[in-house]
Amino acid sequence: MKKVLNIISDHNIGGAGKCVLIYSEHYNKEKFQLFVAVPKGSKLIPELLKRNVNYYEVEGIADKSLSLKGIFQLKKLIKTLRPDIVHTHASMSGRIAAKLCGVKKIIYTLHCVYEPSNLMKSFVGKILNKIVSSLFSTDIIAVAHAAADNLIKVGINPDKINVVLNGITPLKTLSDEEIITQRNRFGLKEGEKAVSIIARLEPVKGHKTFIDCANILKGKGIKFIIAGNGSYEAEIKEYAKETNSDVIFTGFISDPGNLIAISSLSANASYGTEATSISLLEGMSLGVPAVVSNYGGNPGVIKDGINGYLFPIHNAEIMAEKIEKLIFDEKMYLSMKENSLKIFNDTFTAEKYAENIEKVYDRGDK
Repeated sequence: MKKVLNIISDHNIGGAGKCVLIYSEHYNKEKFQLFVAVPKGSKLIPELLKRNVNYYEVEGIADKSLSLKGIFQLKKLIKTLRPDIVHTHASMSGRIAAKLCGVKKIIYTLHCVYEPSNLMKSFVGKILNKIVSSLFSTDIIAVAHAAADNLIKVGINPDKINVVLNGITPLKTLSDEEIITQRNRFGLKEGEKAVSIIARLEPVKGHKTFIDCANILKGKGIKFIIAGNGSYEAEIKEYAKETNSDVIFTGFISDPGNLIAISSLSANASYGTEATSISLLEGMSLGVPAVVSNYGGNPGVIKDGINGYLFPIHNAEIMAEKIEKLIFDEKMYLSMKENSLKIFNDTFTAEKYAENIEKVYDRGDK
């Protein structure tokens, strides 16, 4: 049995944390023994406990990819556990510690899509990236084809990159009574259709575009709902107030699946960092189509005209046009609903995700 140590530096539960939790539910327990290193007081801890996962709290790694204290503490843990595989989620400290401890297989996952800087794409930048990649990782996982493209742009050897699309456990279908309860909870009137965006309130998530879109479609019987919190919260709420928008802000909700279940459409207006959106996959698991920006990993999840629509980043007018077109064309909507569910079952299940991760774990073994 192979020992696998996952290292994640995120204190909160974001996309990377969800991937760790999903894998912890579906990994091959006959072949692998799983351990997870998290920051002190991580919000992942209660979720790992629910899943009976062996975890270790590590000082000095919270929300830091690289720290000397983190390297020192992780070295001590790795020497104690002696894992066969160290799988880091953005943690450079983890990769360095694993290398210093002589771990033979070191994997890191890139969970975001970004536009590399000119320095990173320069000749010198590419050489440095190639050296660091060669020294401190044996394999790299990209959670979207766009993420793989980013890595190649900065000089990473394509042969080291494995594209593993995220997968999830399907959301629970709500009963008629539960649907009524949740619609009332989110302030939906009878006959009103909901379009929801579930994302951290950060500039790159495109909430201003979403609000502009809501204002264009005001009076059409559509309720636009924003779920989440973040550093941009005060500013985006002020923008909604200034534009006289009637968008609903729910703040952080612990059960976003209930909002998705009563939504006619999912939305995503990101123009930075988006890879394979978990909330879009959650919607697809219930057959909820989506209207999303054409940035990053979104086109790998939403196929334009098949299970939703794409629109150019920052373009609220086209976003509104696509939402109105889809939400009020019943025949098209039902077709896209059916396609969403089929694409999810074919590509994005948690079982497929775990299986593909383990293919990387086994890569190169004789």
